[in-house]
Amino acid sequence: MNKESKAKLWPISLALLVIIIDQVTKILVMKKIPLYTIGASFGGDFLRIIHVANTGVAFSVGASWSETARRFLFSLIPLIVIGIVVAIYFRNNSWTKLQRWAIMGIVGGGLGNLIDRFFRSEGVVDFIDVKFYGLFGLDRWPTFNIADSAVVVCGILLIISFIVTSVKESKNNKSEE
Repeated sequence: MNKESKAKLWPISLALLVIIIDQVTKILVMKKIPLYTIGASFGGDFLRIIHVANTGVAFSVGASWSETARRFLFSLIPLIVIGIVVAIYFRNNSWTKLQRWAIMGIVGGGLGNLIDRFFRSEGVVDFIDVKFYGLFGLDRWPTFNIADSAVVVCGILLIISFIVTSVKESKNNKSEE
């Protein structure tokens, strides 16, 4: 196996790790904490581990939509998008190491939540509940999970990486002129 292939394959381990940690934590929450109850609190009520089921997407958007609409919009379309991202991932040879790892972190998070959408009729299991002190009108941030965290953190890293790469390329182009 050549160096380029290894550079593309290693980040897949992050996607697999995210999926495993996400699913294990969700299974533990489902077994140990009854639905819609608080299992533990830390720092007073700053951080709580709770058990909720989300049939919508971020901020429970679409939770009241029909089952058909939710299945199509929140399951099939994301699955197709992840498939396209993975195909592009393997065809592109210009991404940096950080960009490859970030993309696979996002893919792992996306697949972690899709597993819930396809195999848990009650919806995606969310369990991390953080106090938000009234910022943006929210007493608490919407409950989330490990998969959500991976998507957000890796998404931010990916955006920063693209900005840094763009700035470097722009400086290189100016110095060549």
